[in-house]
Amino acid sequence: MTVRVVTYNVHGCVGRDGRYDPERVIKVLRHVDGDVIALQELQWDPREALHLLEDFAHRLHYRPIAGPTLLRKTGHYGNALLTRLPLKRAVRFDLTFERHEPRGAIEALLQGPQAPLRVIATHLGLRPAERRAQMRRILRHLEHDHCHLTVLMGDLNEWFLWGRPLRWLRAWFGHMPAPASFPSSLPVFALDRIWVRPRERLLRLSVHNRGCASVASDHLPVMAELRA
Repeated sequence: MTVRVVTYNVHGCVGRDGRYDPERVIKVLRHVDGDVIALQELQWDPREALHLLEDFAHRLHYRPIAGPTLLRKTGHYGNALLTRLPLKRAVRFDLTFERHEPRGAIEALLQGPQAPLRVIATHLGLRPAERRAQMRRILRHLEHDHCHLTVLMGDLNEWFLWGRPLRWLRAWFGHMPAPASFPSSLPVFALDRIWVRPRERLLRLSVHNRGCASVASDHLPVMAELRA
């Protein structure tokens, strides 16, 4: 039995053509058809009866888990999880570093087909010192790992292959494939990552670049098939 997990930075649903178009993002999400999807840079207005996150979840038959990092009168912004797997528990923890843009992560314990699945979804900062501090906090959470299967995914914003956050993650998860996902027009950088422990539970990992994915956002979705 397999589970598909996906991470996707939707860039506020603004495509490479500068057009705000949630319908294109919906099409991409339908195509990737993940059991669990981590979204970054999602904007939604909680004042509306059916705001964007709820709309995505309703139309695609997911349960939504919100992880906003910016709470604004004009609408919230940040991370979200969409899951088809039963939710056992979800917590959000702060990763904000000094006075930089607020960052955070969602940690969810889900019921997989045969055993629990632990997912941490995040979006790290733009500066190296910021990412290092944020990764240390995430690793502290990972140390309390009593789950059969753990997945860390999101936009790690790590441009340097020799950067310490990636070295720390390799030490904990082992070597993982890292296909380029940014920029979506001609991917060069592997900013969007999925890490799986135990490593042998990863069956395949790839970038989705079909349909309108290369236009809907400046990032491409990354997806992984796991043996559940």
